[in-house]
Amino acid sequence: MFTHLIHRPRTGAAWQKIPWHDPEFSRRMLAEHLTQAHDMASRRQTIIDQQVAWIQRKLLRDQPSHILDLGCGPGFYTSRLTALGHTCRGLDISPASIAYAREQHPEIEYVLGDVRTLDYGSDYDFAAMIFGELNAFAPDEAKHIIAKAHAALKPGGQLLLEVHPYAVVHRLGQGAPSWYTAEQGLFADEPYLCLTEASFEQDHAVFQHYVYAAESGAQSLYTSMLQAYTDDEYRHLLCTFSRIMFYPSLTGDADGGNLFVIVAEK
Repeated sequence: MFTHLIHRPRTGAAWQKIPWHDPEFSRRMLAEHLTQAHDMASRRQTIIDQQVAWIQRKLLRDQPSHILDLGCGPGFYTSRLTALGHTCRGLDISPASIAYAREQHPEIEYVLGDVRTLDYGSDYDFAAMIFGELNAFAPDEAKHIIAKAHAALKPGGQLLLEVHPYAVVHRLGQGAPSWYTAEQGLFADEPYLCLTEASFEQDHAVFQHYVYAAESGAQSLYTSMLQAYTDDEYRHLLCTFSRIMFYPSLTGDADGGNLFVIVAEK
């Protein structure tokens, strides 16, 4: 059934992302953010509570701060940080997530748009991009995002990045083909089959998701990528910052997960 869709990723192909900005796709993604059944889109609420507590204690030192959340999703972190006395601004490309965040927390400023092109504002004490989101951008875009964040921070301000180690992206890119079925989910509102192929090309992983919707017969291909960086390459990305610190996780503990934390001070 996928004869006309299946092909190997082309080396050197333009950077691709899943269309998080699409209204219907973002609506389905919001359901994944809100579920407490898994941590695939957002962490479960108890985990977020622990992570915010660590940020509040370790990085913000319980001091009221002006905070920028890049890729804020439904506002799970900004809402908790606001409740702790901080002033927050969240940016995200997903219309459904931004609509949910605005409805739940109208006291917080949420902006719909692409972090690559949005105006970040200025005079922030703290900015963050979590859950490996930086790796989902092409290297030149990631460099641009970091430069914009640097410009938006006050002297002494901090940028928190939760990112993937090189070895994790390499391993994910070498994963075996897989498949699953769902009655409904991220890729369709009807029953569907999803086949996924992964590859690692030079310095990034490519994931191709072939989706077949059972009732309509619709066939779709979604491609996403993850850029791999060594620790030294992360340091180079952050070379305009005066101090760079590495932590094992967003709780400060070595949890054996696929992400770690870098905090860069301006």
